[in-house]
Amino acid sequence: MTAQTVILITGASRGIGAALALEYANAGVILGLLSRSISSLDPIVPIDPIVSACEQKGAQVICANIDVTDTEALQQWIADFNKQYPVDLLIANAGVTSSIGTKGEAESWSAISNVLDTNLHGVIATIYPLIEPMRQRRAGHIAIVSSLSAYRGLPITPSYCASKAGVKVYGEALRGWLAEEGVKVSVICPGFVKSAMSDQFMGDKPFMLSAEKAAVIIKKGLDKNKARISFPFPLNFGIWLLALLPAAFADRILSLLSYGANREPR
Repeated sequence: MTAQTVILITGASRGIGAALALEYANAGVILGLLSRSISSLDPIVPIDPIVSACEQKGAQVICANIDVTDTEALQQWIADFNKQYPVDLLIANAGVTSSIGTKGEAESWSAISNVLDTNLHGVIATIYPLIEPMRQRRAGHIAIVSSLSAYRGLPITPSYCASKAGVKVYGEALRGWLAEEGVKVSVICPGFVKSAMSDQFMGDKPFMLSAEKAAVIIKKGLDKNKARISFPFPLNFGIWLLALLPAAFADRILSLLSYGANREPR
């Protein structure tokens, strides 16, 4: 850590985002925490436990209640924040999920739009205001939270997989573009992490980790400037292998594993 390290995290009020905030919280760290949850990060209500815990660890915490789909407000806030506190590490983590119905009903158009607006457009909108400032400083690290589902679409959650595949590829492209300009980019591909969002997932959740354990793994990978941080093993190996198999064979395996069948959340 430098004398003053500035870290900006979206989706910071719960799950991986909150766990990462706690993992990075320390004396000499300025945490910018963004969340769309008014009850979690609204300065009018009693202080959020995550904010309080980060401050108790010595971090300076600056919060904002912004939905990443409100791109104008989002980008203005990030630009203003970065002028005052040049961002060393951005973790674009905000995300939502959706799935087909328990009887195979299609996702609603509003659900699909919300997933793509949040997970794809919202992530890119979060990153965009920091690209040029980081290029000019020839410093900074952009971390994008994708998913292992970016490697092979799961029939029970089409729009989510599409959004995560999109940000995965976007991050890989950014890394290739910005590497020579001193800006680091990492793509994070977790498997199942215990959270309110994972509770909505229909199907089995093998090798599920706590958000705290996931945060430790992610931080270690970012400290090493890994291009891709995927976990846990052997789930990441299995999904990579699945992506290489003939489609019909892969579809059959997914069905047997409950990812191709209509199932109630577990």
